[in-house]
Amino acid sequence: MAFLKKHHYLILIILIIILSACLRFWRLPEYMTFLGDEGRDALAVKRMIVDHKLRLIGPVTSVGNMYLGPLYYYLMLPAMMVSFLSPVGPAVMVALLGILTTALIYFYGREWIGNKGSLAAALLYAVSPVIITFSRSSWNPNVMPFFAILSTYGIWRVWQRKQFFWLAILGVTLSFALQSHWLGLLLLPTIFIFWLMSLIEILKSKKSSKSFWLQTFLGFLAFLFLAIAPLVWFDLRHNYLNSQAFLSFINESGGSVGFKFYDFFPRLWNLSKTIFTNLVAGKDVFWGFWLTLIISLVVVLKIIQEIILDRGCGLVKRSPGLFLLLVWFLTGILGLSFYHQNIYDHYFGFLFPVPFLLVGWLLGIFLERKILGKMITVLVICGLLFLAVKQSPLRYQPNKQLQKTESIAAFVLEKANGQPFNLALVAERNYDEAYAFFMEKWGQPPTRIDPQQAEQTITSQLFVICEQDDCQPTVNPKAEIAMFGWSIIDEEWQVEGVKIYKLSHNPDQK
Repeated sequence: MAFLKKHHYLILIILIIILSACLRFWRLPEYMTFLGDEGRDALAVKRMIVDHKLRLIGPVTSVGNMYLGPLYYYLMLPAMMVSFLSPVGPAVMVALLGILTTALIYFYGREWIGNKGSLAAALLYAVSPVIITFSRSSWNPNVMPFFAILSTYGIWRVWQRKQFFWLAILGVTLSFALQSHWLGLLLLPTIFIFWLMSLIEILKSKKSSKSFWLQTFLGFLAFLFLAIAPLVWFDLRHNYLNSQAFLSFINESGGSVGFKFYDFFPRLWNLSKTIFTNLVAGKDVFWGFWLTLIISLVVVLKIIQEIILDRGCGLVKRSPGLFLLLVWFLTGILGLSFYHQNIYDHYFGFLFPVPFLLVGWLLGIFLERKILGKMITVLVICGLLFLAVKQSPLRYQPNKQLQKTESIAAFVLEKANGQPFNLALVAERNYDEAYAFFMEKWGQPPTRIDPQQAEQTITSQLFVICEQDDCQPTVNPKAEIAMFGWSIIDEEWQVEGVKIYKLSHNPDQK
């Protein structure tokens, strides 16, 4: 019993990490997403390994057509090599980073909100349906939470422990965060605020600041080399394509980005409510609302209490961990509030750990109370666990996207009979790179039609994969079909619930 009393936190976090691993690895190849984006990334890394075509640019964003840096591809590279070019390898890598993030929420959170609160936060993070979904597939935004919490902890150690070597590490972690999604930029205000606070404290103490400036310089160099230099080099070689796309997105976004004072505060509230509802409350709108409201009220009361106790500086001095989390959260939703289009769950990746840590902080307060507080804590945790289990993606049958894509790609190659072929995919929100990945991996890639070299790139057969009901393959306006020219259907099949058509040129049309 003495051992359990002394080490019960360690035992519990080990059990939570095991739970996190089970929820992320359970039948992962069958549940993982493998669509156009994942196929595009797998193709890029395959060419790096097999064809030695190193990358200076990463994935393109769905909004604005802006390219990210290449660091995610280099993160995928060892996983693809170890798995012999299997897309499962990078998905396992993402799952491992998700498990590590669960652990870091506890180990880093202990310094911010204490043992009890961080343990509750890690448990809720481990079972969150949205977090599980984004921890089971290889996609660049999915690694953002890991690098976001690493970066935030780094500046915490600089601010609180004066461990300035973290500034050099920050240059690396911020580069990975930024290149996983452009919204990684919203981490920069938090980093800058606490960097500036650290500098002010050094200047006030009149101690030597040489180490601080040296490590800042090293961190800036790392960030410049890893995050900025590849994008600049790409732009110089491609007529400033990325810069022009970014400027066009800002200037021609049609109201997508901007400041509107009249709906600024409602958007802050709605974004906060969305984050707590979707991430912590299992997308239950009712309980998400009350969770957001209670946390907001308790935080406000805490701030008022600290202002009264210490004339305005109490929160920074008495609760520095909570202050860090609030700055991280508020600067994040403040930045997101300027974007007026749909905000999807993965946009919150740089904030993923924060709502769980804030809920853990609140539960930690209850646990400090007597029996009633402990009962409330147990009820809240059980309720949130129930909501998480209710919405868990593992309750549903796996989509087997990877296996279906592989089967369809193999079928098309069989019907192509070793001859060159063109490929088209008709789908609402997908494109053909996932199929092309397997075809290229097996040494029989589809021939891409180039209008400037039509005679060399238009083959005698076009395979159309239809993922939607109304396909009309011979007259569909899809670019690959239109460029193929007038055609007739030679054969059609149904494989894995998907229709496949083989088209050839219409002999009656010249």
